[in-house]
Order: sequence, then C-alpha cells, then structure tokens
Amino acid sequence: MRIRWTLPAAEDLESIRRYLELNHPQYAESTGRTIYRRVKALKTHPHRGRPGHKMGTRELTLAPLPFVVVYTVDGDALQIVHIYHGAQDWQ
Repeated sequence: MRIRWTLPAAEDLESIRRYLELNHPQYAESTGRTIYRRVKALKTHPHRGRPGHKMGTRELTLAPLPFVVVYTVDGDALQIVHIYHGAQDWQ
C-alpha cells in the first residue's frame, strides 16, 4: 500500500514541527518522527483508525500525542488528508 500526503497534511506536519521548535524544542524531533512512524504503520494496517467524522475518511489518534490524522483508503493507496490537534475545532 502506498501512502500519499496531501499538501495540507504535509503543511500540518511542518507547522507542528515549527511550533515545537519555537516553543518546545526538546520535543520537536521526536514528535515529528512519532507522527511519521505512526502514519507509516498504516501501510500494513490501513483500517486501524476509527471511522471519520466526514464520510469516506478514517481518523488515527496518536495518543499520547494530542494529534489526529485524517486519511482515506482507496484500493492500494492511502491518502493523508490532514493532521489536527485534538483541541482544534476540526470536526
């Protein structure tokens, strides 16, 4: 299964990394790696996430991190749509 990142999702990941580098530099690298690693694990378990709030999407929570990855599964491709902070009003 291939994983494709949409531009908004890639920007979300970069925004998270930038925020952490400025405000909590000790967490920036490890958080970015954790998010990327958890998304990569979807290759072998694409339906791991719960059904999403929007039809056709799934949501992977990244506990203990406060982020939710919204993605779609279509055949042999998985598309990362967005990464939201749990405190955001994104539903």
